[in-house]
Amino acid sequence: MVLTDADEADLRRIEDALNRVRSVRSPFLQNSSNGEAAQGTLYLSRPGRLRVDYAPPTPILVVADGRFLVYYDRRLEQVSYIPLGATPASILLEERIALDDDKLTITGFQRTGGDLRLMVTRTENPGEGSITLIFDQGSLQLSQWEVTDAQGIVTIISLIDPEFNVKLDKALFKFEDPRPPSTHSP
Repeated sequence: MVLTDADEADLRRIEDALNRVRSVRSPFLQNSSNGEAAQGTLYLSRPGRLRVDYAPPTPILVVADGRFLVYYDRRLEQVSYIPLGATPASILLEERIALDDDKLTITGFQRTGGDLRLMVTRTENPGEGSITLIFDQGSLQLSQWEVTDAQGIVTIISLIDPEFNVKLDKALFKFEDPRPPSTHSP
């Protein structure tokens, strides 16, 4: 994708805004192209830490501990460990977010209705999915993102009154597997 000088300037502003955010706590709404909807609370602490607590009836907990993204389905008592770098959302968890990094490919950049929309994939493995970051054009506050997974399902996460750079308990980012020890992996 060819970026204009104005695009490049906006990308630098976005990059600076993202790098000033070290933590986030926010209620969220989630909608997917497969018709599923959920809500809950998101906690993010850079680098590498994320917790997505879904509210009932959604039985899911997602925790990133810096190495793995752990997906726990409470109903099925099933735990999946995914290397953190293999997820499109891990772009938001980097120590320093660099949008001009060779590891990332910008696939789109749009200005629509007061928003900036930045579409990004991992250069080495674009098939794993992509993420679209949506910012308020004036404040550059991240308000929403859309993750398209390898199956083409689009999941939209909208932050509701997010709090930035708040102190978060480190225990939020530790997954304690509640299953019997014989069923654990990594």
